[in-house]
Amino acid sequence: MGGSTPSGLVATGDPSERAINAAAKVSPAVVSIINEQLFGFGLGGQKLEGDDAKEGEGILREAGVGSGVIIKKKDGKAYIVTNYHVVAGAQKVRAVLTNGEIREASVVGEDQITDLAVLAIDDKGIDTVAEVGDSSALRKAEFVMAIGNPLGLGESITMGVVSVIEEVVPVSLNQNGVIDWEQEVIRVDAAINQGNSGGPLIDLNGRVVGINSMKIADFGVESIGYAIPINKAMPVLEELMAQGFVSRPYLGVYTLDLQQYWRQQDMGDLGDLFGEDPEGWLGEEEGSGSGAEDSEGAAEQGKDGEEPDGGEGEAGGTSSDLKLPDNVLAGVIVLEAVGPALKAGLQFNDVIVDFDGHAIGTTMELRKYLYSKKKIGDSIEISYYRDGELKKTKLKLGESVAEE
Repeated sequence: MGGSTPSGLVATGDPSERAINAAAKVSPAVVSIINEQLFGFGLGGQKLEGDDAKEGEGILREAGVGSGVIIKKKDGKAYIVTNYHVVAGAQKVRAVLTNGEIREASVVGEDQITDLAVLAIDDKGIDTVAEVGDSSALRKAEFVMAIGNPLGLGESITMGVVSVIEEVVPVSLNQNGVIDWEQEVIRVDAAINQGNSGGPLIDLNGRVVGINSMKIADFGVESIGYAIPINKAMPVLEELMAQGFVSRPYLGVYTLDLQQYWRQQDMGDLGDLFGEDPEGWLGEEEGSGSGAEDSEGAAEQGKDGEEPDGGEGEAGGTSSDLKLPDNVLAGVIVLEAVGPALKAGLQFNDVIVDFDGHAIGTTMELRKYLYSKKKIGDSIEISYYRDGELKKTKLKLGESVAEE
């Protein structure tokens, strides 16, 4: 006697068969990414890397691996999506196709804030382009798969479920322990390991619903991975393909959080007490404090292209005689002003505390206000302290441009 489907439920077929078909559909569009950087030796035989090696002789060597997925073909090029941190610092980027062929790739555009980048390769022989899905249609407990190149071992597929549809994860863009941005992500329990970064998260229909980017790698934590929702990624990717960078309102300040400054000053007092720099904190970059690590091993997402620097941990460059009223406990110290900020009169050691009547206590709040509340060309009123006196200035926000 035949069975029947209970009222209200939809028969979807064998999930394993759907997974096999979905993986087969997308896999030909998945590539491995090789980040090659210049390594050399300077005077005295010391090892030089990246920009330091450019001045002398050196050789290109593999500095990191990641993954990517082809989402578009146009005018003889195939466009690959990956993470910014996968290609950061690369002198040369190569893409490895599923048939093992290695092709040189060019960086079309990259964006550190969203941790996204677009590469291009010759489209000869590229027959499969991944279908872009709808991340807003995802449901809790829905099966998803992460495809990529973990540990450089070649293509791998892991499966899990959507744990959280929308989660906000604090990150340190410059990997200096300062939480200066928040990334909206999908949380999954599919295994995401080093090398999976930049690869696609797909649903059982074989559609890309996310770009795998981070995991929590703390001791005792298992199966907590994150992917950038494809609906959030696509507007950025389209802009990167069109102009190579993302246009955002531009203020023009290098900054340091006041709270971080006070913390480093306190550690300086402790260093005086013990006659040394405790744990190497004075004027140095601190260890990651975000708790969320990308699958290349850190929560770094790169330099903010809008604020020329978003809290680099350069307290050593800030005057130790900062003058503020006793009740001012939060704000953003200006380490350097350029562009619109310089024209408006902002200077070294000014402490920004307010935008348009909204309190600004951290670099993250500064960025979030600019990017969510303002547009290029808008005016903004800035309240700041200089030598203990509250001042105000107005300026017109500029437009971010691609870095040389």
